[in-house]
Amino acid sequence: MASRIIENKVTAYLGHEDSPDISNPIHSSEVAKAYGFPGALVGGVTVWGWATDTILEALGEDWLKVGWSEFSFRQPTIPDDEMLIRATADNGSGSWSVEMINQDDVICVVGKVGLGKSEWSSEFVRSTSLNPTGDEQPKKSLTLETAEIGSDWAGMKINFTEALANEFTTLKQQTNNPLFVGANPIAHPSWTAGWAEQLMRHNYDIPSSMHTRSRIQHLNVVPTGTQVFGGAHMVAAYERKAHHFVNFDVLLQDQNGIDIAQLRHWTIFKIATPEERENAIS
Repeated sequence: MASRIIENKVTAYLGHEDSPDISNPIHSSEVAKAYGFPGALVGGVTVWGWATDTILEALGEDWLKVGWSEFSFRQPTIPDDEMLIRATADNGSGSWSVEMINQDDVICVVGKVGLGKSEWSSEFVRSTSLNPTGDEQPKKSLTLETAEIGSDWAGMKINFTEALANEFTTLKQQTNNPLFVGANPIAHPSWTAGWAEQLMRHNYDIPSSMHTRSRIQHLNVVPTGTQVFGGAHMVAAYERKAHHFVNFDVLLQDQNGIDIAQLRHWTIFKIATPEERENAIS
């Protein structure tokens, strides 16, 4: 029996001003080109967020509460790329494979999604430090030598309001899905995924970073009026092809201590220059 396939298309956009004066300037043309890329890199959680409607068509709204996803970025996505989002049912398993392919037929993102607990959900390390600290706390520099493997990071709190939800879905995720816009929306899954990079920058002074891979286990939806508490635990830090990576787990809970989501996040916290990348290959 042929596998069921769902396809949608989106034209890539940044979701913010194309300026180096942002928290992660690799998402600006000026800085991205200095690192040898053809243009501003669209943020990973923004790109993955474009697959949300396709995933919901495949798995239904339960995915937002009791679903999982894992995805990797193979090639950057640049503003104005024409992206084909393709979900293919994995016959017999209940899961779906997801690809995001640009106008040059380059596969930029590969992923898999499903319902229930994922086979890797037991691997998450739960942070024990969700007490929020203010933005005024001193931020450390992150290096391979100083990375505190096995440590918990300072926590954060964000009040998920209707205004925040609608601002997010107007700018970051340009969607009109009634689940995420209007009165009493719930949080878009890319808002949840975005906590990882926010927590990293809450704790460390990171000039530029590139999100490369994620695993996300959804455990509850986030309605407006929820206070979301997040903490992280550093799993590993390493070098690959001259880039410096950090891998960490994130736990999100509401004001009642109920789990919202767990994430495992991989990101390049020190992007190699073109010369460094060339020397690493040669």
